[in-house]
Amino acid sequence: MEYHPRHAQPFTLTEAVLLPLDTITDEIARLENSLKHLRETQEELKQNVEGLDAPDPEFCQAFEENENVIGSQEERITILEMALEQKGIVSARSAHYVGSPPTQRAGDAQQQPSPSAPEPTEPTGDEEGVML
Repeated sequence: MEYHPRHAQPFTLTEAVLLPLDTITDEIARLENSLKHLRETQEELKQNVEGLDAPDPEFCQAFEENENVIGSQEERITILEMALEQKGIVSARSAHYVGSPPTQRAGDAQQQPSPSAPEPTEPTGDEEGVML
């Protein structure tokens, strides 16, 4: 299967399939967390822009740039989920549309942390994601 992304990506679908399962699932989780924060920022920027008679060009530019980053990260998650499917793993998102319960989910393949394990910390912004 070939996939042609709309945004520049740091890896191809073929390269993503070669990544270890835990790398793929960790990257999906990291990207989902990043998207959560980007969407919160977008809401704040939108509120600031809507409240002004003459919107600040820097707010408008930041909003546009974030929209592009959101699109790119959503697309990257899609590529990683496609890689999981090619490995025979049904992702939690795609399982909703399959119609039958999955036999193995992406998160099930990882070792789950014990209840006494410390909570993961928020990213510091130093994380680069998957680099090939």
